[in-house]
Amino acid sequence: MESVKMLVTRDPGTEDIELPAYQSDGASGMDVRAAVDEDITLHPGDIKLIPSGLRLAVPVGYEVQVRPRSGLALKHGLTVPNTPGTIDADYRGPVGIILGNVSREPFTISRGDRIAQLVVQKVIHAKVEIVEDLDATARGDGGFGSSGIN
Repeated sequence: MESVKMLVTRDPGTEDIELPAYQSDGASGMDVRAAVDEDITLHPGDIKLIPSGLRLAVPVGYEVQVRPRSGLALKHGLTVPNTPGTIDADYRGPVGIILGNVSREPFTISRGDRIAQLVVQKVIHAKVEIVEDLDATARGDGGFGSSGIN
């Protein structure tokens, strides 16, 4: 499997928080943990920024995508509302995870809880060009759902 080096620093007082880590050999996302000072409860409908205690140096040509953890989404309705969130290669600030609760029950996040996953992806820049017309396709300019339900 291909790998790329990503440099990480910790914010002061977060040395006890485990670094992002893959939970299995085949995992595509690294679980990232909450670096909260005290428990935070997300009530139904809440959206909050949860600190990770990390700052990343993502290599140029890559991004880190922040995605929900599927178990938390299914069992507790926790999601990343801007999924996938993006950490750009030129950002050096604190990494915060935007979490939302779409369930009917409150959910409490404690220090060190695995709250999301980070996926490293290559980035390709597009060169935008204005043209008179776009090429024709079978779908054409049909809107949302125009390709059918199935």
